[in-house]
Amino acid sequence: MAYTVRLEPVGIEMEVDEGESVLKAAFRQGIMLMHGCKEGQCASCKSILLDGDIDLLQHSTFALPDYEQEQNYILLCRTIPYSDVSIELLNYDEEILKFAIPVKEYAATVTGIETLTHDMRLLRVHLTDPQGLRFFAGQYVDLSLPEFGVSRSYSMANTPSSSQDLEFIIKVYPGGAFSQALNERIKPGDPIKVTGPYGICCRRDNDSLVILAGGGSGMAPLLSIFYDLLENHIDRPVRFFYGARTPDDLFYVDRILEAGKTLRDFQFVPALSHLPDGQLWDGDRGFIHEVVNRHLERTQDAAADAYVCGPPPLIDAIVPILRMKGLDADRIYFDKFYQASPLLSPINQRSDQ
Repeated sequence: MAYTVRLEPVGIEMEVDEGESVLKAAFRQGIMLMHGCKEGQCASCKSILLDGDIDLLQHSTFALPDYEQEQNYILLCRTIPYSDVSIELLNYDEEILKFAIPVKEYAATVTGIETLTHDMRLLRVHLTDPQGLRFFAGQYVDLSLPEFGVSRSYSMANTPSSSQDLEFIIKVYPGGAFSQALNERIKPGDPIKVTGPYGICCRRDNDSLVILAGGGSGMAPLLSIFYDLLENHIDRPVRFFYGARTPDDLFYVDRILEAGKTLRDFQFVPALSHLPDGQLWDGDRGFIHEVVNRHLERTQDAAADAYVCGPPPLIDAIVPILRMKGLDADRIYFDKFYQASPLLSPINQRSDQ
């Protein structure tokens, strides 16, 4: 049995199978709705139920408080229809709705693991499907390890031109189910499942300023967007900010600086927040939102595109600064890397653990 879900005010209708969430059905049919954690934690997919019967799966009351639920607010990732329903989208991107890609599952194998820093790894995987994964620069997938029964979400660090061979920058956390397996047990040749693409923090086309800002494994989607610009010979002004704790936490600095020489107007600003006493460093210091505030001039171009990727505190600190600098809120795209929650399912978290 399937039910019809109508999405307002965009006027899109789609089919949702019995027992399927609205968000999952949208992914399956190539309708890229606003989303984040996909597990009822972040409120990115919060909407309003206009008509019909639904059930709400377990979710965080931070994402959807009881009083909002009483006012017919719902989370699309936790909404299971039991009749035809109508839903009002509170947040949506018409551009992404037009060009979204259906989510699919791909068989793949691990082809390499490279140490970038003491706690950063570059994971390479090869898809068996010769057509590869179609995605937009900045998007992410779910990676599942059948042998270990764990799945996590990671952004592609490569560009869409490499659709069969994918790269992921993964931070190793103590006790992290996926990252510890990657660090200690996974080896080339091991099977891995790739499901996607997901995400709306992906490159848009116009001629204005591009701002890339992030920290940690947030480097992955920023690299994908950056190199996608270069591969397509799009010579837009670019400001690239990356925050790390110490010099030992930096990687790809020389590579980015060299690649940026092909652009007429490019600045790469790596910054350190916890420089050890006595250690020399001639670059910027401070948290990355402080560095963005110092370096970024106020712009009159409200259509400038900003892409911000990393943990929620980083996003929450940078976005207000971008707004103060004159950027249009609708042109600030971000991807929050949530930690896996012990209160919810251990799989399919938007997480870098």
